[in-house]
Amino acid sequence: MKIFQEHNSRKSQAHKDIYAAYELAYTLVDLSAALLFVIGSVMFFYDSWQIPGTWCFLIGSILFGVKPTLRFVRELHYLAIGRKMDAGEQAPD
Repeated sequence: MKIFQEHNSRKSQAHKDIYAAYELAYTLVDLSAALLFVIGSVMFFYDSWQIPGTWCFLIGSILFGVKPTLRFVRELHYLAIGRKMDAGEQAPD
């Protein structure tokens, strides 16, 4: 099985469930990062809030880095399930 192939998410019900769980995590991380950037931007209007605003930017940046990591881990999860299915084991529910 090749990674990052669109059809991987539809191979079995287990693959569909994995896709849904990772998409939820991806969306939550994306939303959190965006919120932190907006909050950090507002904080930069006030001198006394610039340090917390900088922390919001840093944490938001880290979360933006988590996004591709989640996609890669999802693909590894697909590979692990695919190997179990190829070996004759039933995919986990």
